Amino acid sequence: MKASELRQKAEPELNEMLIKLRKEQFDLRMQKASGSLTNPKEMMRVRREIARVKTVLNESANKAQDKAS
Repeated sequence: MKASELRQKAEPELNEMLIKLRKEQFDLRMQKASGSLTNPKEMMRVRREIARVKTVLNESANKAQDKAS
């Protein structure tokens, strides 16, 4: 999902998405450890999506902080 699409979502929805992605990342790590991971690129995709979500959350937090001051 693109960052521009993420910016249109509400903060609770982004937090929920972040939790879902972290669970997916954990599952992929367990698959890698057990040797049943079929597509190693999935780990990189999930890691990047987590970074995108966190970036958008930080941007919105900074905007809220700027408005408050």
